[in-house]
Amino acid sequence: MVDSDVTGIVSLVLYNVFIPHPFSERKRTMQQSSSVEESTTTIESKATRNRQGTQRPDDRLAWLALILTPGIGQARALRAMSRLRQPGDLFRADLTQLEGLGMPGSSAGFIADGKAKTIAEGEVERISQAGGEFITYDDLEYPERLREIYDPPAVLWYRGDIRLLAYAGIAVVGTRHPSPYGAGMAQMLSRDLANRGMAIFSGMARGVDTHAHKGALEAKGKTVAVWGTGIDVIYPKENKRLAEDILQGGGAIVSEYPLGTFPAPQNFPIRNRILSGMSVGVLVVEAAEHSGTRITARCALEQNRDVYAVPGNVTNKNAWGPNTLIKQGAKLTATWEDIWEDLPSQIRVELEDRVHGGSESKEGGTASLFPEQGNGLAMSAAEQRVYDLLRMDESTQLDLLIESLEGILPSAEIFNALFELELAGKVRQTPGKNYLRTF
Repeated sequence: MVDSDVTGIVSLVLYNVFIPHPFSERKRTMQQSSSVEESTTTIESKATRNRQGTQRPDDRLAWLALILTPGIGQARALRAMSRLRQPGDLFRADLTQLEGLGMPGSSAGFIADGKAKTIAEGEVERISQAGGEFITYDDLEYPERLREIYDPPAVLWYRGDIRLLAYAGIAVVGTRHPSPYGAGMAQMLSRDLANRGMAIFSGMARGVDTHAHKGALEAKGKTVAVWGTGIDVIYPKENKRLAEDILQGGGAIVSEYPLGTFPAPQNFPIRNRILSGMSVGVLVVEAAEHSGTRITARCALEQNRDVYAVPGNVTNKNAWGPNTLIKQGAKLTATWEDIWEDLPSQIRVELEDRVHGGSESKEGGTASLFPEQGNGLAMSAAEQRVYDLLRMDESTQLDLLIESLEGILPSAEIFNALFELELAGKVRQTPGKNYLRTF
């Protein structure tokens, strides 16, 4: 099992994310982007060779064989492919030519001996049996936003609708142990944004990620889960139903890891660059000081993506992350409008055309965090009394609720009011007979 604290520590070691004022570095990052563009010019010039049509099967197999070769990472794979006239030439190159592509001798030998091709052919068969597919950097379906980042994955394994990776979307990230407030905000904002045509990208981890996906599904919107495991290894296991719901709802599950890859702490911070890279912005809901969520925020800045943060209670340790990001320049986000108004006009038009045929948002009006005031919800007198005692950010135990209404409402009426409020979606019950207002 992957512990969140271990993941956070590994994240800091891998990416060196401690920076006093990351938003002040945006200018430096943009200056560095020219050198990044220079280093990827060769890759881009060769990678465009096949985008006018479907790749040949041996070209796609060559990408898969290369990335499955021991000693070959994402950057080395892209560099090697950029030096080949066609990806399929990988299988026809001799040992000297393969070493000339910049790969270690052991890796070159693995390919020259035909082992890489054999493993790739086996992987293709297993992918098919798992109901999945894969795309390579050269494929037309490969998302353009992901091509823009410094170290894009050479191959992506997926299940579901791969076209969603090119949708305008928001990456929603946060702690695995959110407060009721954090869970509610993640679900509400994801639901509201998905309702307006935005794709919701997250990692399907416990906590904020899970609530983000659920919010998108509530709106019958599109959501993509980027895993740190193989697409055949569900993690955490309790999210098996959620994974099924994502696929049934027309979403997608994506990974840069081969089938059978089990959860390892280092995988999760590494995959975060894909989350931010696919998105137009990153929304941080709750995150502690050493949370791996800071990796995604840092990646977003380096990739010139916008960062949004939901403010939290300063006495809650998980509010440290978003509150610090806001102090450093991230946009304070309370409702979907805070993100919507920041989107480029062409993206807003695209989303409105997709969802409403060019008309305004079907919800109408402005966003409100106070539904009892903003939406005029119809309730009976008993329901209103019970509802008034409940909060969004903290659960109320049933016994305390009965005690507070003693002499005002009999317990039978309280039970009935809670039942009706739950049916109406205004209240939800958490373990231990605790109740919360919904967002």
